[in-house]
Amino acid sequence: MQLEINVIDAFTDSVFKGNSAAVIITESWLSDELMQSIAMENNLSETAFLVLDKADDADIYHIRWFSPFTEIAFCGHATLASAFVLFKKNPTIKSVKLSAKAVGILTVVQTDTGKIQMDFPNRKPEKITDIPQELLAGLSVAPVDVYRNEQAYFVIYHSEADVLNVERDNEKLKQLAPLDVVVTCQSESDDYKNYDFISRYFWPANGGDEDPVTGSAHTGLAPLWAERLEKNELVAYQASSRGGVLDCVIVEDRVLVSGNAVQYLTGFITIEE
Repeated sequence: MQLEINVIDAFTDSVFKGNSAAVIITESWLSDELMQSIAMENNLSETAFLVLDKADDADIYHIRWFSPFTEIAFCGHATLASAFVLFKKNPTIKSVKLSAKAVGILTVVQTDTGKIQMDFPNRKPEKITDIPQELLAGLSVAPVDVYRNEQAYFVIYHSEADVLNVERDNEKLKQLAPLDVVVTCQSESDDYKNYDFISRYFWPANGGDEDPVTGSAHTGLAPLWAERLEKNELVAYQASSRGGVLDCVIVEDRVLVSGNAVQYLTGFITIEE
């Protein structure tokens, strides 16, 4: 059996930047074991698997995301990468619908600027006062505030230096599973003058060390900073070693997250049957 695989760099307009995701489209689902093995072999943040459902005369692609370690409930950059592949294969269409168990139907649009805009649920985090000791011990810089949603703890810092230089103890952060950790602050310097806020994302419990660019986290980050900055349109930068840019718009109970993507690789996986 041969499977076409596309590897896309998401939330960037340059190869080797942003976050890489593999995209595999099949006529029916592979076994969970095989999908997990492929994701482990790819060793990317996520591998997305898509199956087309033509029921009710509406083309909807069911999508599942796997890290090298486990299936992920929701992944933004691999959604962007999947839409990029679908738009490239079908250049006459400008919109696709994806369905995922944890987040429902996602509408993805290719805009006139070439960016891909994803319509996600608003997952604004809530402020907490009972901060886990594992979180405090796992980060070298003490939080100003801490928020939490169903995905992660959101740690607010005073300065960009805190976000950029914080050191972490992955063994302690693993104890927060199934939640991950986001560190973030308002942009303040000339280096980040084009952005409203910056962040980094640590996920030793679910995927590895540090995620290069995390679209799903911005369904929490964007509404959080929208409230703090009193604006509903924001530009975010995820300050990993690869870096990535995300345009975010808050529309009631939805968060529109947009970004660029570029093709890195197209090939085939050979599976012995």
